[in-house]
Amino acid sequence: MRLHVHRWGQGPRVVLVHGGVLGGRESWRAQRPLTERWTLLAPDRPGHGQSPPARQDFEPEAALVAEQLLDEPSHLVGLSYGGIVSMYAAASRPENVRSLTVIEPPCSGVARGVPAVDEYAAALRDLIGSQVDPATGLRRFFQVTGVPVEVPDEPHETLVKGMRQLLGARLPDEAEPPLKALRDAGFPILVVSGGHSEAYEAICDTIAQETGAERAVCEGRGHLVPEAPEFNGVLERFLNNTVE
Repeated sequence: MRLHVHRWGQGPRVVLVHGGVLGGRESWRAQRPLTERWTLLAPDRPGHGQSPPARQDFEPEAALVAEQLLDEPSHLVGLSYGGIVSMYAAASRPENVRSLTVIEPPCSGVARGVPAVDEYAAALRDLIGSQVDPATGLRRFFQVTGVPVEVPDEPHETLVKGMRQLLGARLPDEAEPPLKALRDAGFPILVVSGGHSEAYEAICDTIAQETGAERAVCEGRGHLVPEAPEFNGVLERFLNNTVE
């Protein structure tokens, strides 16, 4: 399978791996100002945007990202489910990872036993395993994950397609990200959360502690952290500090 990749800008390569529902073009709209200094590569994960359909599963998707987008040295940024994909991809091809940024990945297994995390994992598991209409599913998904967006009675076709892709996906709490391998890989790591969810804060704190990553909180847009007012500045400062 070949992933469709959106490309903008010029400068050092930054690969942006989106999360659930929206594809690469829509998920990273707020990062367009960075195109004056960076080449942004935003793949559509399988079943999203213009990429061929396939079940959402972080391990085969990580292999696709590693093979097709880490074929040369790049900074890697992953949002939500794409953060899980990015951790696996970075660990599999560390020689071509200049830095890794992970934004609120839903890999609740890393912080299992924390009540808020377990509650979040159960709610997400129930939703992904259910059969609901797209509008109802989107409302539940946005509520569980902390997306501050109202869902109309007839959602846009892109949202409907993304919600259908989410249903039946491989559960994110099955992920066991290779945290030790990421720590040992030697490239800089940044873990970012939105300051809106006890569950995400615990997950991100654990990942940062286990990998030795830098930690940042960008508030104001819930789970849509890349849209937070401070995010681009935080990301660009981190990227600039890693440039050889």
